Amino acid sequence: MLRRFVPLLAAFALTACSSGSQVAPPAPAAALADAPRNVILFIADGFGPTSATMGAAASGVLGRPFVLDSGLRGSVETSPTDSRVTDSAAGATAYSCGLKTYNGAIGVTDDRQPCETVLEAAEARGMATGLVATSRITHATPASFASHVESRGEEAEIAAQLAASGVEVMFGGGRRFFTGREDGRDLVQEMTAAGASVATDRAGYDALAAVPAVALLADSHLAYEVDRGRTDEPSLAEMTTKALDLLSAAGSENGFFLMVEASRIDHAGHGNDPVGHLHDILAYDEAVAAALAWAEADGTTLVVGTADHETGGMTLGRDGVYAWDPQPLLDATMSQEAIGAAIAAGADPVETFEAGLAMDLEDGVEDAIRGLTESQDQGALRQLLVDLISKPAGIGWTTGGHTAADVDLYAWGPGAAMFTGQLSNDEVGRRLFRVLGLTPPSAE
Repeated sequence: MLRRFVPLLAAFALTACSSGSQVAPPAPAAALADAPRNVILFIADGFGPTSATMGAAASGVLGRPFVLDSGLRGSVETSPTDSRVTDSAAGATAYSCGLKTYNGAIGVTDDRQPCETVLEAAEARGMATGLVATSRITHATPASFASHVESRGEEAEIAAQLAASGVEVMFGGGRRFFTGREDGRDLVQEMTAAGASVATDRAGYDALAAVPAVALLADSHLAYEVDRGRTDEPSLAEMTTKALDLLSAAGSENGFFLMVEASRIDHAGHGNDPVGHLHDILAYDEAVAAALAWAEADGTTLVVGTADHETGGMTLGRDGVYAWDPQPLLDATMSQEAIGAAIAAGADPVETFEAGLAMDLEDGVEDAIRGLTESQDQGALRQLLVDLISKPAGIGWTTGGHTAADVDLYAWGPGAAMFTGQLSNDEVGRRLFRVLGLTPPSAE
């Protein structure tokens, strides 16, 4: 446990702050001796401090380091303007625009006016830019960096704005909002006509060799990491590395800005699925490790990691028992989503539960599964699945939604000291502008 706090204590020695206060504004980027040329921003959707503890413990069981621990520098307060608990739209807009707004807002202020994002400011300065996500690329977090709508549900409009945004690299899901649209537009054709290489499958993705490069690898979200081996989708680490190589090869003398979202950590939190949650946490850590290796070789790249909010109110230890064990989660082979899809497609429910959870079920549990499947009581069946895997691991859940918990803040490389201490999410956003020598809209 001490290892997670050593870098944090050192960080607090650099910048005086206290538990409910915010550190003083940093010096302008122009005054920084170690201002970065490139910035990689990781946002792990739904990743709270307990998620980090879970990932570190599981990494220890696997005999490998949990790379995120090496860059822990502080924490982030995440509230929007209309609540104490944020959604991903307001949370991401705080990072992208450097200002707080209402839940549901995508790149707009509290009074529904578009705000320039750090990605757009980087584009305007001649930097190359990229977005990578394991969700639909039109989902709240990636959308908040390159589009502006009053409600996150306007994904068709978000797709149209992304297609015309000039972002050099976009990898993720959400294909259905680009082609086969109700308005008859084919955004894949429009992007291709504008000079972009657009992939809609793995073969096309592998062939992408120059920017502008777009990969829409699923109609909706990409698979959970634990399920990805049954698909041909690339991992988050693979997409991150490919995006970095493409942006670097673009040859912009002004560098690049890349936002990478580990999206599905959040979805598993909503479903109280510890298997999906843990495996996507480990995939996130692998992506950060890949980015750090790339950045170390480059020498001019800042890597920042944080989350938009915590999801699920997860506990490690439950029902008064002072224990938890990541091994059942590491042994499992399917997410709740995959188990449900297999049963819906006609697979035997008991066999699917046993295979997916890597456990033998008692007769009474088998009877309950068959009965709930036959009665189509999806809510009770899902709760049974939650309990079957969460209880042996010693994991509890307090909600199927978001919480107001502060989230971790990580940074490595030139300019990392700017991301130190206890900060609000909009202050983190403003520092992303300043570390690149840009002016955040809230400061104009």
